[in-house]
Amino acid sequence: MTLSPGERARYQRHLSLREIGAAGQEKLKAARVLIVGAGGLGSPAALYLAAAGCGTLGLVDFDEVDVSNLQRQILFDSAALGQPKAEAGRARLAALNPEIRVVAHALELKAANVRAVLADYDLVVDGSDRLSTRYLVNDACVLCGKPLVSAAIHRFEGQVMTYVPGRGPCYRCLFPEAEDGLVANCAEAGVLGVLPGVLGTLQATEAIKLITGTGTPLTGRLITYDALELRFQEFRVERRRDCAVCGDAPTITEPRDPPARAAAKAGLRRLSPRDLAALLAPPAAAGAPPLIDVRERWEFDAGHLPNSVNIPLAELPQRLRGLARDPVFICRSGGRSLHACALALDAGIASPANLEGGLSAWAVQIDPTIPVA
Repeated sequence: MTLSPGERARYQRHLSLREIGAAGQEKLKAARVLIVGAGGLGSPAALYLAAAGCGTLGLVDFDEVDVSNLQRQILFDSAALGQPKAEAGRARLAALNPEIRVVAHALELKAANVRAVLADYDLVVDGSDRLSTRYLVNDACVLCGKPLVSAAIHRFEGQVMTYVPGRGPCYRCLFPEAEDGLVANCAEAGVLGVLPGVLGTLQATEAIKLITGTGTPLTGRLITYDALELRFQEFRVERRRDCAVCGDAPTITEPRDPPARAAAKAGLRRLSPRDLAALLAPPAAAGAPPLIDVRERWEFDAGHLPNSVNIPLAELPQRLRGLARDPVFICRSGGRSLHACALALDAGIASPANLEGGLSAWAVQIDPTIPVA
């Protein structure tokens, strides 16, 4: 696709970059990118991809603009309140750059429709705020052979990674399984308004790099961002040969709707960081409960509580038989450990406890020196 005189004027700063130039800008013009979630992450990603001249942008969102969105979802203003996000976002992006095509998908992604929606796009940017959607999009991208730039945010922290078919791990390689509702959403836990701007802009950067073939993508690497410390960290990650969707013998061969939200179970104990600290302090420490950290090994190696044992969540069902009663399950934010408690109760283990808020809350309330990956 050749550039018109108007496009050359609009994208002059890109044309001046040797790494992009006219050839790269023409690739951007021909690109078709689907953005899942027109929220905190999708807003900056969409705005920057539209401004960069991405030829076709698709916006997937079935929600309407609410006043509480405006603190961070910069794709909208007060005049858009009550409008479908996909349609309001389409109008905003078309006004920003009339040279591009914007398609509004005002629908909820499900196993029944995800393949059809992805079919018209070359690359997917996932900014969804629901774990069920995140797994569904990851699985569909793996099965359809589509590159995926995925990000997530929680309170003051975020993470971003890129999946390229055949070149590295997918989202399930890092986080094999979790259920909706186990991790508090923005409405429940809060989120720093500028946080999704940082991660969404990184997603747009990754998308532009993939489209133009510039730089090194985040394949095999997870970038985390801590806004309170203003610190980025990088973790190398490997494709799991036993991954359910991209592994050597996948068990997921079609997109599927993830299981419903886990229900509260009788016998589950919830411990605040201060509650657990009291159990671990003398003289109570003599009868301290077993501490089971269900994060991935690279997370555990970065920092963990003394005397805790690492059993990644994916391995827990096979290792529950040997656990004593009253275990305390630990993860980063309290989501995976809550799922671990449910698995333990199903296996007949009495009184499992969840560390509410995970190691992130422990670092805030008890020990700020502990590294939390």
